[in-house]
Amino acid sequence: MSNAPPSPAGFTPIAAPSTAPAGPPTTSPPVFLAEPQPLGKRRDRWRVAAGALGGMAFSAALVGGGFALGQIVDDEDPPAATDSASPAGTSRPAIAEPDAGATSAGSIAVQPGPLSGVDADEPASAVADAVAPSVVLINTSIGQGSGIVWDAANGYIVTNNHVVGDASTVAVRLHNGIETTGTVVGGDSARDIAVIQVDPEGLGLDAAVFAPSETVEVGQLAVAIGSPFGLDQSVTAGIVSAVNRINRFGGSDPANPVPVAMLQTDAPINPGNSGGALADRQGRVIGMNTSIRTDGVSSDNAGVGFAVPSDTIVLIAERIVNGESLELGFLGIGGDTLTDGTLGAIVTEVVDESPADVGGILVGDLIISVNSGIVATMDELAADFKFFRPGEAVEVEVVRDGERVVMQIVVGSN
Repeated sequence: MSNAPPSPAGFTPIAAPSTAPAGPPTTSPPVFLAEPQPLGKRRDRWRVAAGALGGMAFSAALVGGGFALGQIVDDEDPPAATDSASPAGTSRPAIAEPDAGATSAGSIAVQPGPLSGVDADEPASAVADAVAPSVVLINTSIGQGSGIVWDAANGYIVTNNHVVGDASTVAVRLHNGIETTGTVVGGDSARDIAVIQVDPEGLGLDAAVFAPSETVEVGQLAVAIGSPFGLDQSVTAGIVSAVNRINRFGGSDPANPVPVAMLQTDAPINPGNSGGALADRQGRVIGMNTSIRTDGVSSDNAGVGFAVPSDTIVLIAERIVNGESLELGFLGIGGDTLTDGTLGAIVTEVVDESPADVGGILVGDLIISVNSGIVATMDELAADFKFFRPGEAVEVEVVRDGERVVMQIVVGSN
């Protein structure tokens, strides 16, 4: 992370040095930088990046204990995200692959949180009491971050991929002070998610409850729990500032960014919060704290933080532990978002012999849905499409010459 090229704009991943005391690190945390492009000037990037949609790849900002939390974006440059709002102690939750009605990464079975029906006088305090036992401190040879107990029976803990880096084992400290060793099961740099496994015997692990992303609303309470600057079990609170905020430069590999849909929050998060929980009033995890936006000069928190949504966490974690492919889907188009308020992604280029070309998509088509899920913007299409895997058949609906046309597209590989 320290080898990232200097740049005045981007998002900053945060992870604290593993040797840091219970206070601010003695050196500045490394910063991941990326250069966002203005909306409407993205054709070259869509054409070059061979990722989710037609060579599109983006990366998310990070928040590891001692690493920079997210990417830094210069206020003089357009933000690397678009304003797009989405519709409104257990074994690991079930996750469904995207279906005909899904517009998000997947869907988590709705279940009440530990505080369901509780009218607490101090809601943030109640959430902290309920969720903190599921949040851990993670130390590696390169840094420090947080994690969330996802599957207590099997000892699975989810965290950010940038927290574990290239480590094969990490040190894990539970909420009660017990320390143990965790093995890195695997990680996904595109979505910045990793899974660690510890031997659960005698640890009394308490798995978090994950809320379906569709239940998250702008303005609701958001409580962040993690280990900023090594201060484990720290709690901050705020609200959900936005949902489905597309970070065009997501993931933990700045050389291969991937578009990722994130939750935005003003709950203060700092180096060391990466991989920690963002929870709702019911005590359910709605996201994994990952990054912040700053003014491009300072990496201090400015009240603009980002978290990977719960649906994305569970979907990717399931793929990791099941040994499934993490390859991104490829469509093969260049496109843009219209500026007259029309929803959809206008196709400006189709790559020869790509899945889009073979499936019949033409320049000038307005893509309005994929598998019946509404497409609002080009960035949103890029972020959603990457969850499909090569070989899958998806239904794409376009508006062409005023008529709706539906076609089957077989997802390609990058």
